[in-house]
Amino acid sequence: MDPFWVFAIVCGLIILLLIIGAPLKPLRWVGQGMIKLVIGALLLFFLNAFGTAFNLHIPINLVTASVSGFLGLPGLLALVAIQKIIL
Repeated sequence: MDPFWVFAIVCGLIILLLIIGAPLKPLRWVGQGMIKLVIGALLLFFLNAFGTAFNLHIPINLVTASVSGFLGLPGLLALVAIQKIIL
């Protein structure tokens, strides 16, 4: 392919994205989801650090970090209740 046409196609796509706009919403959702997972993992870390006095340990994995990250403190309390009552 001629370099002129490659350059013209790339420039056309850039202009099209500038006019229409890039789809940023899905990227924003992914970013917010990853931040919530990290926050959930940190909540579980601190619970495990301070919960050793009460013989409380919840493993940090994708499921527990998701529950505590997306639901927040009620999710963390639900994990504690599940661990104490059911398990």
